[in-house]
Amino acid sequence: MPIAPLRIAQIAPLFEAVPPKLYGGTERVVSSLTEELVVMGHDVTLFASGDSITKAKLEPVWPQALRLDPTIKDWVSTYALLMEYVRQRSDAFDVLHFHCDYWPNSLFSRQPVPFVTTLHGRLDLNEFAQVYSMFPDVPLVSISNNQRSPVPHLGWTETVYHGMPQHLLTPQPVESHDYFAFLGRISPEKGIERAIRIAQACGVTLKVAAKVDKVDEAYFKAEVEPLLATGGVEFIGEINDAQKPAFLSGAKALLFAIDWPEPFGLVMIEAMACGCPVIAFRRGSVPEVMDDGVTGFIVDNVEEAIAACGKLDKIDRGLVRAQFDRRFTARRMAEDYVAVYEKLIAIKRADGRLVAAA
Repeated sequence: MPIAPLRIAQIAPLFEAVPPKLYGGTERVVSSLTEELVVMGHDVTLFASGDSITKAKLEPVWPQALRLDPTIKDWVSTYALLMEYVRQRSDAFDVLHFHCDYWPNSLFSRQPVPFVTTLHGRLDLNEFAQVYSMFPDVPLVSISNNQRSPVPHLGWTETVYHGMPQHLLTPQPVESHDYFAFLGRISPEKGIERAIRIAQACGVTLKVAAKVDKVDEAYFKAEVEPLLATGGVEFIGEINDAQKPAFLSGAKALLFAIDWPEPFGLVMIEAMACGCPVIAFRRGSVPEVMDDGVTGFIVDNVEEAIAACGKLDKIDRGLVRAQFDRRFTARRMAEDYVAVYEKLIAIKRADGRLVAAA
């Protein structure tokens, strides 16, 4: 803990409230970090949508989350507003922490306050690589080491794994574990089709608590809805944090059958918090987040996943929760970020002394 509290600006995306009402991984992480920094005694200001809820100082850049605002026709303009809104207030802070991809790079590279951006998404798209390569010295935080793979030579300052409030999701007493869980979002890369195949092969019901984005509605109707009608699948839809403990505690396992370079995978640690084992495909961050044989099993294909389902009785659900407590709490995440902030502030001060001496 520093001698004096830091004045920290957290700049969130505007698509969801902080925390999100339902789905929204990035905004949920920003909320966990912001609230824990406040508990630690720091002076925190959250730039976010006006329907956000926080113990920090809230600067409402837009009245409500963009996903819930039917008047929005051009979301890009709201982000231009967000960047300028923060720039006009930047002198009030010791450090600026962005969660908005490449948006701050140009403007904030030309001002004196230290800033850092946590990248929450995939970086294996060509246009992303070109944009980030224009700013090789901008301080960046990755949420897994694997996330850096497409652009390894950028200004990476640290990898900070996500964390959650320790008591937000906890194991619940249940009579039996008689279904598999699928949680989060339905899209081709999230592996819902494979999860259904795995559950049906095991003769276990799959309960699907997931959202369908507008961009994935055609895929859902063409590919997923027919599978829902084949039996053994219960579609629940989006659920909130209050519903997750019972949902995950009652599951035999969370099926994380992804087919893309997942940057982190928040649902894995949500399951761990509830003592629920995870069967996860070896993609992206999975080998970093999972402890194979302890918090579940890492597999390479559907056949291995089906075989792993037969070994779930070897997983101690108490140890699954213990790994969450050891590795993925909001306090651990916040302490890691404070170390990043102090490092950047020290570098900026040293640079200032060199300029003054010259």
